[in-house]
Amino acid sequence: MKSLPKTILKHALSLPEGGVLSPKEFLHLGSRSAVDQAFCRFAKEGKLLRIARGMYTAPVTSRFGSRAPAPEKIVHALAEHHGEVVVSHGASAANSLGLTRQVPIREVYLTSGRTQRLQLDHSEILVRHAPRWMLALGARQAGAAVRALAWIGPSLVQQSLVSLRQSLPAAEWQALASARAMLPGWMAQAIGKEAARG
Repeated sequence: MKSLPKTILKHALSLPEGGVLSPKEFLHLGSRSAVDQAFCRFAKEGKLLRIARGMYTAPVTSRFGSRAPAPEKIVHALAEHHGEVVVSHGASAANSLGLTRQVPIREVYLTSGRTQRLQLDHSEILVRHAPRWMLALGARQAGAAVRALAWIGPSLVQQSLVSLRQSLPAAEWQALASARAMLPGWMAQAIGKEAARG
């Protein structure tokens, strides 16, 4: 039978980039202290990266050395691990939809789960709990539009909607217009006004 540390490392290296693992997954192979000790040793040696309490990921190794996995891959792997929805923050969504040229300095994501801070090398990723209406349309463009509008706010919503109506594919614009009932009043009203322009 393989030793506990070898089993942990083999599993970690078999995961796709950003895949997460927890000591709890290995408690059937040894005592809690033995499992924790193995994870602790791998983190000190740089074979695993501790991203949050009880959550680890393997660094990506290439011929140029090793680096931390891409933040979005870790965030999405964590969401899958916990059965949660995770999407880009409104500022990122607004940038990707061409509504702003501002590039967010900090990595922020929205989730249906609890708010948590992830440590990745020398940077911090914030995964913030969001209300259900912000996540309702998911990662599709219509969902990004909802989050972008929420970030932009009521004062600039109308001009942003004019731009979105021209840039979004017809099916995405229709999905956005159809979702009005679950959105905040100011946003629903603005979308209705733009949709009524024919």
